[in-house]
Amino acid sequence: MAGGASAARGRLLARPEPAPEVPALPPGLHGLGLDQRRDGFLRVPEGMGEAALPLVVMLHGAGGHAAGALRFIEHAASGVLLLVPESRGATWDVILGGYGPDVTFLDAALCAVFQRHRVDPRRVALAGFSDGASYALSLALGNGDLFTHALAFSPGFVAPPPALGRPAIFVSHGVEDDVLPIGACSRRLVPRLREAGYAVRYREFAGGHYVPEDLAAEAVRMVEG
Repeated sequence: MAGGASAARGRLLARPEPAPEVPALPPGLHGLGLDQRRDGFLRVPEGMGEAALPLVVMLHGAGGHAAGALRFIEHAASGVLLLVPESRGATWDVILGGYGPDVTFLDAALCAVFQRHRVDPRRVALAGFSDGASYALSLALGNGDLFTHALAFSPGFVAPPPALGRPAIFVSHGVEDDVLPIGACSRRLVPRLREAGYAVRYREFAGGHYVPEDLAAEAVRMVEG
């Protein structure tokens, strides 16, 4: 599990296990049980059988909670393991000054999932909305040996650790967004990602600062393959 120097570098150490030894959780929504104040959820799909499943990790925006992030993506991600952790503070650590406590918590949450459930290492996505989208992009680019996809709904920026791997990227942004204006954010960010060699699927929509259900579904389908 990441801690200390690894967490400060934004490096996640958890990895899917080919044969988890801890019994899997039943279908449904489960609290992570990792923190009494700010915790999160794991949703296990119905009819998972013995096959390894895709995993989508969804991060909330500034001042948000897991329940809000879950609402954005729960219907789109009905057939995948869905992990929705909460930040340690009002938003994610690198936005407040540097990587550290949120990397440690996320790594612990991932370890708990990998110990119980078979996860397909070819289909592991880090997703997020608003500040969570910026954080998801940043961590995914620096942990491309774990995350195969980064799904960013209305991101503001990217501040990755040293890049590793080439995760596929999905970005959506509302043209009427008055929280993170599209011109200063995604319309600058996406060309830079493409110039750096990343495959980016970019969707603009007529709306504001939210996640349209059809675009959430399109992003998840990228992961499901």
